[in-house]
Amino acid sequence: MHGVERWKSNCGCNTGGHAGWNQEWREPLRQGLDWLRDTLASKYEEKARSLLKDPWAARDAYIDVILDRSEESLGRFFQQHAVRELSEPEKVTALKLLEMQRYAMLMYTSCGWFFDELSGIETVQVIEYAGRAVQLADALFEGSVEPGFLERLAQAKSNVPEHGDGALIYEKFVKPAIVDLEKVAAHYAISSMFQSYPDQAHIYCYSVARDDYTIEEAGRLKLAVGRARFTSLITRESAVLSFGVVYLGGHNVAGGVRQFDNEQAYAETKKELMDAFSRADTTEVIRVLDKNYGKNIYSLKSLFRDEQNRIVSLILDTTLREVEAANRRIFEQHVPLMRFLADAGMPQPRIFHLMGEFAINSQIRKELESDNPDMNRIQSLLNEANIMKVPLDGQTLEFVLRKKAELAAAAFGAAPADLNRLEQLEGAVNMASSMPFPVNLWEVQNLYAQNMDGVYSDHRARAEQGDEQAKTWLEHFNALADKLRLRVG
Repeated sequence: MHGVERWKSNCGCNTGGHAGWNQEWREPLRQGLDWLRDTLASKYEEKARSLLKDPWAARDAYIDVILDRSEESLGRFFQQHAVRELSEPEKVTALKLLEMQRYAMLMYTSCGWFFDELSGIETVQVIEYAGRAVQLADALFEGSVEPGFLERLAQAKSNVPEHGDGALIYEKFVKPAIVDLEKVAAHYAISSMFQSYPDQAHIYCYSVARDDYTIEEAGRLKLAVGRARFTSLITRESAVLSFGVVYLGGHNVAGGVRQFDNEQAYAETKKELMDAFSRADTTEVIRVLDKNYGKNIYSLKSLFRDEQNRIVSLILDTTLREVEAANRRIFEQHVPLMRFLADAGMPQPRIFHLMGEFAINSQIRKELESDNPDMNRIQSLLNEANIMKVPLDGQTLEFVLRKKAELAAAAFGAAPADLNRLEQLEGAVNMASSMPFPVNLWEVQNLYAQNMDGVYSDHRARAEQGDEQAKTWLEHFNALADKLRLRVG
């Protein structure tokens, strides 16, 4: 037992996964964080003194605001701790100071010191906390604390050569994750190409009050121009920002954000963009974006990660549908030749084999995923695969069938007396059982078995009294129990 050594030294505790690694990075990382903490502490105390009666007592009491960020909670906090009635800008400054201190504490979170490697997600997370403290400090005080912090981070060496040291890790993983109001506006503008927002919207811990928004479409091309007030629900910092974004299809998105200056400048930029777009002059649209928004041009990479994944999935889904359709057309055109080669025992060109594998598996998957699968069509495709020696993607198809059966079992479990749901589950299990590969129905068996007592007994009693509907239910229930290899008693 060594107390808190893992917060500052190469104590030797590790996961055992990398025998050659060390934790020498801990000491310089701890020194860098301690330097940042102490540097920010003095700056905090000096600036907060003009706003808060006791800066450190306010820091400790700020937990009440973190737990309840309502207007009432915030009002109580400032009534108790502010030196006087603060203006809105002063409240924003006070909240930024308190958030800076919050993140200066979060950067000591224990998981960041537990594992072997500086570039691990846990340690990167504590450096991200430090990065947020740095961001707030740079917004509050003259002179950046970032260079001094990076100088110390550079002394922390990664065990992974490509990640270098803490300073490089900060530049690679932390800086791109830092969010400000302009990045929120970019996220809003770009994501609005793929989803509709109301005039009053929330994006994570930010509110958006839209003043103007216009979107034009021409085939795959889209152009959106607008302005809105973006407000942090944490610090109450707020700004009116204008934006323009063009979508050129696929993953090609370019958007610009800037401070809203005045109505005339905004209207002129909007007209320039709309005119160029109406002529389908995408080069001119990009030029106007560049001219009016300068260096603040954003792409899909600028989206928050969850939304980025969702939108990329939408784009990929559209692209894959097009690829599948094109592949299917080519495959169907050459099916007779492929059958001839298979029947003659002659080797097929590899490209034919790959096309067949992709086309047949994708069509089977699509049928299985549909609400009303065509079993004749599925059987025809399975026969086609067998004739042409095309391997089935058993792993993917098994997953689709298993999830379909589990959803049907859950629906039946919610209303076990519903004959329609029982028949749907029976159909899903029959379909799974008819496949030329095993489908894991363990979860379905468990869900089904839960209904073997009360509901089954009730239907059996009613059937014995001549209830025809109960008899039908029992027939289906017993048949499905046999399929699932469950004993009904």
